[in-house]
Amino acid sequence: MNFSDLGISQDILDALATKGITSPFPIQEEAIPVALTGCDLIGQAKTGTGKTLGFGLPILERLGAKPELGAKALIVVPTRELAGQVAEDLVLAASNRAITIAVIYGGKSYDGQLAQIAAGAQLIVGTPGRLIDLHIQKKLDLGKIEVMVLDEADKMLDLGFLPDVEKLFSFTPPTRQTMLFSATMPGEIVSLARKYQNKPVHIRVNDPDEGHTKADIKQLIYRAHALDKDEVVARILQASGRGKTVIFTKTKRQAGSLAEELILRGFSTTALHGDMSQEARERSLANFRSGKKEILVATEVAARGIDVDDVTHVINYTIPEDEKAYLHRIGRTGRAGRTGIAVTFVDWEDLTRWSNINQALELDVPNPIETYSSSEHLFTDLDIPLGTKGRVAGAPAAKPVSKKPQGKPGKPVERKSEDKKNLDRKPRQRIRQYKKD
Repeated sequence: MNFSDLGISQDILDALATKGITSPFPIQEEAIPVALTGCDLIGQAKTGTGKTLGFGLPILERLGAKPELGAKALIVVPTRELAGQVAEDLVLAASNRAITIAVIYGGKSYDGQLAQIAAGAQLIVGTPGRLIDLHIQKKLDLGKIEVMVLDEADKMLDLGFLPDVEKLFSFTPPTRQTMLFSATMPGEIVSLARKYQNKPVHIRVNDPDEGHTKADIKQLIYRAHALDKDEVVARILQASGRGKTVIFTKTKRQAGSLAEELILRGFSTTALHGDMSQEARERSLANFRSGKKEILVATEVAARGIDVDDVTHVINYTIPEDEKAYLHRIGRTGRAGRTGIAVTFVDWEDLTRWSNINQALELDVPNPIETYSSSEHLFTDLDIPLGTKGRVAGAPAAKPVSKKPQGKPGKPVERKSEDKKNLDRKPRQRIRQYKKD
């Protein structure tokens, strides 16, 4: 089957073909025909299976080749990075049409976003806070929205966006077509569907034999020591066939520190975390997507915002909070029909949390194998050439640590003689020492 069999116009097919996109994924096969009828739907499929085009192509078909100016379609996403990624995919698909797509999110100047809206953008992709802000300021009219999508709906609820999402629903006409897309479907989403959708069709695309995680992702779970993690990571990064790699850390400080360490070891690395400015985050992600940087060290902010097809490895430097976060992290690899490898480090103090994740996802790894940078199974599991060191060939060697005693800068270190040590003791100690001598 190809996209033309699903009712997609030739100009969109030609645009997709420029990037080699010709055959739909299962969620697209199921969702597109239903969405084209105009009915409400809930699309559920695992991360990396093509949900964006599953709702994006029907929106473009509904808008037509030359739609009237003004917002007609709204796509709401939880993170800035995901907003940019969704918009990028739809800009490609609509490249042969007179459709303007505006990307609206916080952390960036209003001027450029207002200019897109003023130019008559028909399709709006944005995060809840900035969308509400602009609507209240009467800069963005949502009163003529014909179709509204919540992408990664479960994540928006996890981040506490439910009140904002309900506000956005109230700003749009009740006659709109409403689509909810997500990898998981908690009870809150079902409640949203009942409240804001009209007899939605629930499409769930999963292989019943696949389990909770995607079968094309090889998962390796290691019990690692905190002081040896950097060395283990450096070994993994020299595995045969490794391409773009995402490394997830728990804190912003960990992300920055690990990125610096890998750069010192000669690896092409960039960081992505909340302490960076929006411009720096966008630049970092753009460098990773383009291949200028092949390793991205990121906090959880990236788990739902990176849609890069050729990520071969994901490394969980620290384990995620729960099974949902685990699924979305490892889902950065094995995308678009490719295979991938996900490595997770479990600290000794995190064994209880890992046990909960393991049970929820039925991974059958209750006791992760103890693993060090010198462990033989690490090299065989990941096809790492024997003799690999934790540094890229040609990278400057680390400065040797001086073993000389450290004194104040510019002053020689004073070494005390035995007599001087005795004089430094308290009087009674000196007397006892004198008698002993």
